Amino acid sequence: PLLYVRGSLLPEDEWCLAVVGTRRATAYGKQVTEEIVTDLARSKITIASGLARGIDAVAHRSALEAGGRTIAVFGCGLDIVYPSENASLARSIIQQGALVSEYPLGTRPRADNFPRRNRIMSGISLGVLAVEADDTSGAMITAHLAAEQNREVFAIPGSILSTASRGTNHLIQEGAKLVSDYTDILEELNLTAVACQMEMKEIIPPSDTEALLLKQLGVEPTHIDEVCRSTGLPISTVSSTLTMMELKGLVKQMGNMNYVLAREARQEYRVKID
Repeated sequence: PLLYVRGSLLPEDEWCLAVVGTRRATAYGKQVTEEIVTDLARSKITIASGLARGIDAVAHRSALEAGGRTIAVFGCGLDIVYPSENASLARSIIQQGALVSEYPLGTRPRADNFPRRNRIMSGISLGVLAVEADDTSGAMITAHLAAEQNREVFAIPGSILSTASRGTNHLIQEGAKLVSDYTDILEELNLTAVACQMEMKEIIPPSDTEALLLKQLGVEPTHIDEVCRSTGLPISTVSSTLTMMELKGLVKQMGNMNYVLAREARQEYRVKID
């Protein structure tokens, strides 16, 4: 029914990817996590994970060191950092992201809390990246929850001789997107222009015309001629404004001058008209 938060959740955290993996990460897993998360954070993607040892901790730390944002989902109350060795990391996350939990303060960590919290990690994210995991790990639970929640599932391939990669290799067999570079994730989620979109929003403030056009669009494609008729605006104004809104990531052209609201516009973007 509610979530407890320490830190801040910002509109740009809508562009979030969960990164999960084994607590007993190999050198390969740590290196891959650091490289991919660093590039994602620099591309303005928020990283969510569970603050556990191994892959989780590397993902959080890499995002912070790259100047990005990260969210840690707890399996206990937010006044108890588990494992305690990550207390310093948790304090840093509060400054560049948030700690999140569904458990009230004082709730001690229990084994059955952690699989349950995984649905929150996948739920707040556009997709889940499994770096290293055996067949029965919590990372596999998160990946399967993501599929049930209609999120994208990504996996890093590993050696067929390594137990740490059995789960991720199995996910790829089941249809998860094989990831060899951070651009594989950005392209699959259509997030290659996130940094540019955020910059455009800062440079060019929202206008009354944008607000008017947003009211005419929805999840079903609407032709630009229909938008002109509904608003009474000339085609030149509507066309140039829609082009700018597409650069900001607010609308998408579906072909033949038909437009729909982008995900962010549907959920976050609000403009008041005086």
